[in-house]
Amino acid sequence: MQHDQVRQVDPEIADALEAETERQRDTLTLIASENHVSEAVMDAQSSTLTNKYAEGYPGQRYYGGCEQADVVEQLAIDRAKELWGAEHVNVQPHSGSQANMAVYIAALEPGDRILSLDLTHGGHLSHGHHANFVGDHFEVQHYECDDETGYVDYEGLREQAEQFEPDMIVSGYSAYPREVEWERIQAAADAVDALHLADIAHITGLVAAGEHASPVGIADFVTGSTHKTIRAGRGGMVMCGEEWAEAVDKAVIPGMQGGPLMHNIAGKAVGFEEALTPEFEEYAARVVTNAEAMAERLQERGLELVSGGTDTHLVLADLRPSHPDTTGKDVEEALEETGIVLNANTVPGETRSPFNPSGIRVGTPAITTRGFTADDCRTVADCIADVVDAPEDEAVLAAVSETVDELTDSHPLYE
Repeated sequence: MQHDQVRQVDPEIADALEAETERQRDTLTLIASENHVSEAVMDAQSSTLTNKYAEGYPGQRYYGGCEQADVVEQLAIDRAKELWGAEHVNVQPHSGSQANMAVYIAALEPGDRILSLDLTHGGHLSHGHHANFVGDHFEVQHYECDDETGYVDYEGLREQAEQFEPDMIVSGYSAYPREVEWERIQAAADAVDALHLADIAHITGLVAAGEHASPVGIADFVTGSTHKTIRAGRGGMVMCGEEWAEAVDKAVIPGMQGGPLMHNIAGKAVGFEEALTPEFEEYAARVVTNAEAMAERLQERGLELVSGGTDTHLVLADLRPSHPDTTGKDVEEALEETGIVLNANTVPGETRSPFNPSGIRVGTPAITTRGFTADDCRTVADCIADVVDAPEDEAVLAAVSETVDELTDSHPLYE
């Protein structure tokens, strides 16, 4: 991709943009929260809508000249309703975290109680970590996954809810490889008269395609990112029933945001349109199949996986049983040298620092977008296992780099 207009004004930025395109072409993106959007989505996001202030909502703007902004946002809303079956959708949050913030503002008071999954067990910062705004404004307790099985401890969650009496229970996770049992979490919320927020940031696309059970119609609120498995414009969204629609909309504006990023909303609308096709359903199914193939091969190579496998787009490996002296950061850095980009990740029962944890998280959305098959994913898993076994062996790293080059050449990106 050329950036001729940028180059005329700012050659340094043009160099960085072109280098980033080359980096994505020449590496394997295995970060579970990343994907490669279509050129149509990128075209929408670089449109003249970046110039337009459109505070408010379709038909109710604070500024004039919003006719086309109204068209774009309403299309994004209507398509989201069709994809997820929601009664009400707000597509304005700038990120998944801000979508969560909107729900907290709409439904809670400062000091209210939140029960959410611990970050080291697969939760998210915006679910109540002490370093995040949620931890500052609310009283938070965390439930956990079972250290032995790697699955959410649903019975323990319910018992903890009955003791803690939270005002809201948060489900949906950022490093959890198994299908979430929304009804069991809703039952725990009902037992203590708590609200239920389901954050599907990672699995928006899988839910839309029917590859993962949906919390829409079960939980009071469903939030998500729009750029991960759904592969649309970057940002977030909130879904809820009509009884919460006004409160959520007021929480977004004027509660926490001013003008929406209309160019990003255009990217969301285009990505949602793509997701309404049969081709997207096939893509989502391949994402899961590829993750299963990756998981099986990593296990064959001796790595221990949290929960013993995956139902989703990601695999979480605990390095401690097979490689007790190797950290996730060791593997992340060694793999990046070869052109494989993933992230070190905490695991249930973590004994190391979150900055140098014991696990690695591997995701298949981006390589599936490039057309990778299950066989390709088994090859990638072998590359990962080779580096885990010998992260400082230059001959191993060179051989893996050569395999990565072959894979990227056979599955080109943004040609």
